Amino acid sequence: MARRRFRSNQRHEPSTERSFQEYFLSTPAPQTSRTELLRLIRGGEDTFLELKVKLSNTEKIAQEIVALANTGGGVIVFGVNDQLRIEGVDDPESVQEELVRICREDVEPPLFPFIDRIAFDNGRRIVALEIEGKRRPYRTHDGRFYLRVGSDKREATPEELSALFDEARPVRFENMPALGAAIADIDEAHLWSFLRDFEGDAFDNAGASGYPTAQVLERDLLLATEYGGDVVPTVAGLLLFGRDERVAEILPRSVISATRFAGDSVQSPVIERTSITGQLLTLYESALRFIGRYGDLWDTRPRNFPAADVADSPIAARANYHRGAVKEAVGNMLAHRDLALREQPTRLNIFDRSMEFINPRRTAGFSPVAQKAIRYGVPQQLNPQLAAIFASPAYGLETPQGGLPMLFRETRRFSNRRTELIAINDEFRLRIHGT
Repeated sequence: MARRRFRSNQRHEPSTERSFQEYFLSTPAPQTSRTELLRLIRGGEDTFLELKVKLSNTEKIAQEIVALANTGGGVIVFGVNDQLRIEGVDDPESVQEELVRICREDVEPPLFPFIDRIAFDNGRRIVALEIEGKRRPYRTHDGRFYLRVGSDKREATPEELSALFDEARPVRFENMPALGAAIADIDEAHLWSFLRDFEGDAFDNAGASGYPTAQVLERDLLLATEYGGDVVPTVAGLLLFGRDERVAEILPRSVISATRFAGDSVQSPVIERTSITGQLLTLYESALRFIGRYGDLWDTRPRNFPAADVADSPIAARANYHRGAVKEAVGNMLAHRDLALREQPTRLNIFDRSMEFINPRRTAGFSPVAQKAIRYGVPQQLNPQLAAIFASPAYGLETPQGGLPMLFRETRRFSNRRTELIAINDEFRLRIHGT
């Protein structure tokens, strides 16, 4: 209530005495009068209002705060007895200090409360603690979760706790419904090939009636969601298992623009430029085929390259790259791009002596500290669900192990040049040098 101070100039009248949820949580009033506070107190305790005579048992006060925070917020008023009479508190300043301490030290994650000390004409003073549960679920320092039901608090059941954690889970773009898509747009052969790799463990083929694609996508893989009354694949679901032609139509941002330049910069003449479309498996394999047309991939660096014995050739020799590093770069480009950015295309540029992989990636707060962390293998994943399935052997791709640290290490050994990593202007650029 610190943002809505108790003043004598009454500006807003709540419609009923029991109007805390309606009034305090929804009314954008800059000030609230003492008269309005008294109306709320006369209404008695409810889901969003707790009345205390004094602050005595700090452990129970922490539980009340957690319960209110997990139920959507509310207020605790100190200095009011069970008969709804204002008795006041002796030392409101010390009560305020103790409430701040409880919210910071006895509640996890810490709360930042709004506290008001209100004085009345008879000299009595009360303390009002407003709680907002923006980061729920909250727990006490001994790890207990509470909810408020009516005027009482109780520990959350496992089902309620699970719902709280589901609510706290961030909704990423990969989890959004792919608008315009339907279950019919899923490549069922690819999907069920993936599922059969888990048969006997996660997937019960004997219990499946026919091929319940929608049910498996929604309940088992979390790759579909209800939208407009129908089950719709999510963005990740469509990218992973969608039919190639439908992915290109529904998610045109998934296209890769692949270009071979006759030189070492984007100002060089273009030899070939093409658009690679389809689901992630198709994009991955097609991108590697495009790279294979203009460079040689090796598992280890040979003693002599084929072009080493050719002298005075008018045509530049094909560059050589570490196979695992190139595969990792392509996989990273596909799995970790920010498809919420509409105007930033995914690009694969091949030059005479290097190749560049460019992702859309919001760089606000990402650079430069996170760039260094990536080199140590600290993940900065945008699409964890998509990336996990993409890297699974059951998905059908032979992706290398070791992530970006492996890429940096192997390219340095292979070409004796450091891989360049730049995050700027909402783009993530990775440049690998060949030899």
